[in-house]
Order: sequence, then structure tokens, then C-alpha cells
Amino acid sequence: MALLDASQHKIVSDAVAQAELTTSGEIVPVLTDASDNYAEVVLAYCAAIAFTAMSVMAAFPMVFTGLWDGLWGGWGHDWTTGEFTTLMLGLGVVSFAATWAILLIDALKFRLVPGPLKRARVRDAAVRHFKVGAESRTHGRTGVMLYLSMKEHRAEIVADSAIAELVPAEVWGEAMADMLSEVRKGCLAEGIAAGVRDVGKVLSPHFPRAEDDINELPDRLIEL
Repeated sequence: MALLDASQHKIVSDAVAQAELTTSGEIVPVLTDASDNYAEVVLAYCAAIAFTAMSVMAAFPMVFTGLWDGLWGGWGHDWTTGEFTTLMLGLGVVSFAATWAILLIDALKFRLVPGPLKRARVRDAAVRHFKVGAESRTHGRTGVMLYLSMKEHRAEIVADSAIAELVPAEVWGEAMADMLSEVRKGCLAEGIAAGVRDVGKVLSPHFPRAEDDINELPDRLIEL
């Protein structure tokens, strides 16, 4: 499902076209719902919960066997090793499945993913998409990608080699701050547009637009 409608896409497209009037740089805004599904994180949580449940049962066997007998209305009996092992494995399976079901709720899952891992995955995704969609696709290697990943609440700015040589990474901080300030208020299109305008201002002194400049990349927002 698209995150922005046609009118919101136009806000971003217009900002890109306006920003590129003063620079030969090519600005590519990219928006995605999430950069990764973090399946291995979910599996780790499921395994940890299942192992913990089984360990607690092994430490306090009488509590669990007594509870089982009570639930099923039976008389207490001497549990065999096989019966106890079966019950413990069953508890592990149920705990694993229940944790998996709970973590299907994205809001909870993304809260449990460690911040450094989210940051790394968003950065990797931004670089990967930049290499496919913008890197070396301009004559002067002047492409810049603004990448925004919603569920991780992370953004990245990736620049082509000619820009990276002249513009230190920290210079993009203002563009990032302006973009995220609007996004936090729920103004997603306006936030991306603000970031685009700031990137254009950074590029203009280093890569001014020439009279014969050709628009090499589409002036539009890409939704993944």
C-alpha cells in the first residue's frame, strides 16, 4: 500500500525540480515502509522465550506437573521421565509459537529490534538502493539519495563519489534535521520536500547548474 497519495507525491516532485534549478546534482528521494523484516531477531526472541520457559520448568518441575494435573482434574501421579520430557517440550513449542504470533505485530517487533541493528540495516538498504538506482547514473557522478525508512524511524543520505569528495557527511545534518522535524509532526511529504531543498542548497555552490545541463534522473519520489 502506498504511503503517500498523488498530491503528496507532487509536493516532493516539485521540491526536487525546484532544488535542481540551481545545481547539476540529481536528487533522488526514496521512501520505504521498512528496510528489513528482521526475521532472525524474531527467531532469537522466540528461541530465548522457549528456552527460558523450559528452563524454569526444569528448575521447578513439581509446580508444572501439579498445575497440569489440576487443570485436567486428574489425581496426582508419579510422572515418568518420558511424560515430563513431553510436557516440557510441549511448553517450549507453545512458548515459541506464542512469541512468534505476538511479534507479528510490527509496532512491537520494531520496538524490540536493537537500535544499532536498525541503524545498520537502514544504512545497508540505502546504500544498496543507491547503487542500483543512482550511483554512476549521472555524467558527473552527482547523484544524491535521501532514504527514509518509516518503521525503523531512520533516514540516510547517500551521495555519489564526486559529491562525497567535496561534501563531508556531517554537512547533511541540517537536511536530515529539517526532514525529520516535519516527519515527526506527521507531515511526511513536507518533510521529504524540506530535506530535498536543503540538499539542493548544499549542492549549489559545489555543483552549479550549467546552461546545457540535462536532467538525468526523474524528479520524483520513489516508494519501495
